[in-house]
Amino acid sequence: MKKFLSVVLFLSLVAVIVAVFSCCGKQNGKNENTSDPEAGELMYSTVSAVDGNMKTYYEMNDGTWMCDGIIYKYRLEIKGRMPNAAVDSTFVYLSNLEEISFEQAYKAAGVSSDTNDYFSPEEAVLVEMK
Repeated sequence: MKKFLSVVLFLSLVAVIVAVFSCCGKQNGKNENTSDPEAGELMYSTVSAVDGNMKTYYEMNDGTWMCDGIIYKYRLEIKGRMPNAAVDSTFVYLSNLEEISFEQAYKAAGVSSDTNDYFSPEEAVLVEMK
């Protein structure tokens, strides 16, 4: 009976320690830690969350951006006027491509019927349209 009681006490202590450490890993406010599954144990810390009108994305503390678990090097605001449009449009992409032309941006936003005009998730993702 003594052995059973000490095992139950030990397991309870372990459960409390695990609960405390799992709560300590979460930060209040805008910062939160996320792991990159492909990078193993690397941890990234977010600076802020942005609620884009297409997707929510995160600015990371190292200057990169994250959306849907993918890290992007650039946040591009691409402005221009689509053919036959009355006003200019702005597309905000998170991208691992340094440049995206306005034509590429609006076609990949859903205008094109050619799937070759779309970006792979590793290349770029549309997060806002204005």
